[in-house]
Amino acid sequence: MSEKPADYFKRYRQAIGFTSQMTAKQFLSGKDVSPEIDFAYIDKLNHRLCDIINAINDISDASYKLTDIAEFTQNNIYSPYKTIKDAGLIPRLNNQGRRPESVLFSWLRGYMIVQFFTPLFSNLFSANMVTIGDDDLCNIETFRRSPKADLEFTHDNQCVRIEVQSGFQGINDIKEHKVREAHRIFKTPDNPIKTICIHLDIFNGQVAFVQLDKIQTNDANFVTRQQMEGQSVLAIDQNYFKWRLLDSLPEIDDLELSL
Repeated sequence: MSEKPADYFKRYRQAIGFTSQMTAKQFLSGKDVSPEIDFAYIDKLNHRLCDIINAINDISDASYKLTDIAEFTQNNIYSPYKTIKDAGLIPRLNNQGRRPESVLFSWLRGYMIVQFFTPLFSNLFSANMVTIGDDDLCNIETFRRSPKADLEFTHDNQCVRIEVQSGFQGINDIKEHKVREAHRIFKTPDNPIKTICIHLDIFNGQVAFVQLDKIQTNDANFVTRQQMEGQSVLAIDQNYFKWRLLDSLPEIDDLELSL
């Protein structure tokens, strides 16, 4: 027992096959064992995405109802999924310990909703929507939290960006960094850009239109929300919800935006 504990510990770990504490910890915790991707589970989740968009399309106003839902699901669910799968990104998708299949489902769900409603936004603002988001389906580095908006259009010679959000649990928040990014680009001297957050509350069937550059950040009550990845967020006041999905489309003047 004259051997020092630290020397014995090291000799013991070497005896069971480990030359470093890190590799021993990984082995004993099982953290070096990666679960296999359950593609059968993904197939079921993709089918659920089809069910979701079918349900939304069924209650949609005739002005934006899809006539070929099969083509839409192929282009906006199955094709993006194949691109992500072929790029080998699925095993690397991770968000607060969630399984990659779940992260993929959430991403495809949000992507699908944006694609479904973008033509409606074009009609609402009488403008051509340009996609400017950071997501690259072949590059894991762009599956990151970014303050950059999703869409952009020009109104009266001024650039306007649209941040599209989809809520599926009845929790309607805007992340603080989205608001601060909107203030940053609006204060650009040579080219001030306005930002509108369009929040689609799919759970309750309502849509909010919030002009982020008009929010007074000093007075805003930002709180930490675990459901929003533990980030600081601002709850969307019910007064911002100007459209119910079961109603006809609103007029742009009804949205109370400063464009």
